[in-house]
Amino acid sequence: MRAASLTIAGGLAHARFSDLPPGTYAIGVFHDANANGRLDTFLGIPREGFGFSRNPPFHPRAPRFSEAELEVTGAAETTIVMRYLL
Repeated sequence: MRAASLTIAGGLAHARFSDLPPGTYAIGVFHDANANGRLDTFLGIPREGFGFSRNPPFHPRAPRFSEAELEVTGAAETTIVMRYLL
């Protein structure tokens, strides 16, 4: 598992993970708006922005790995759209 804390500039944030071996990965992100180190929820509904690789449709659960998986064989790039529900 790899993690990064990013700065948002102009509504965008960029992360780069180097030296990943080829394989299947999934990415999950959240906007820790109050800087408490966790995704805040209300009755199980995220109160802060979140997103996953492949931008799967919203379900009242985290996506399955297969819904967010990315095959990495070399240099790869993806865009994750943030969702804000509350």
